Amino acid sequence: MTSSHADRLCLIVDDSRTIRRIARKIVEDAGMRAAEAVDGLEGLETCRSARPDYVLLDWNMPRMNGLDCLRAIRREFGDALPRVILCTTENDPDFIVAAIEAGAQEFIMKPFDADILLGKLEQAALPSDQDV
Repeated sequence: MTSSHADRLCLIVDDSRTIRRIARKIVEDAGMRAAEAVDGLEGLETCRSARPDYVLLDWNMPRMNGLDCLRAIRREFGDALPRVILCTTENDPDFIVAAIEAGAQEFIMKPFDADILLGKLEQAALPSDQDV
C-alpha cells in the first residue's frame, strides 16, 4: 500500500467475526484504519456516519445482503466513494457481472490472504491514491 493510505478508512462488512478480524488485521498492518459492521444494514449506517474510503463487502449476509447494500451505497453516495470490493465464496461469473454493474470497483473470492486483499485495495484505489 502507498503512504497515502495511512489516513484511509476501510469498512469491513461481513457477518463472520473471523473474516472481519482477519481483514481488520490486514488493513491495519498496511497502515489503514478499520471499522466493522455485521451486515448490510449496519454497513450502510456506518457509511453514513463514518464515510469510509473503502468498503470490503460480503455478498451473503442476513437482513441486507451485500449487493443490496452496494446499490444503496451508490444511490446515496454516488459512484466514486467509497471504493467497494465485493467479497464472496460464489464463483459464478454472473455474480461478478452483477457486482460490477451495481458499482463495485473490485471483486474478491474467499478465502483471501493479505496479498490478495491488499492487491484488490490497490486496484480499487482512486488514481490520486496510487503511485505514479
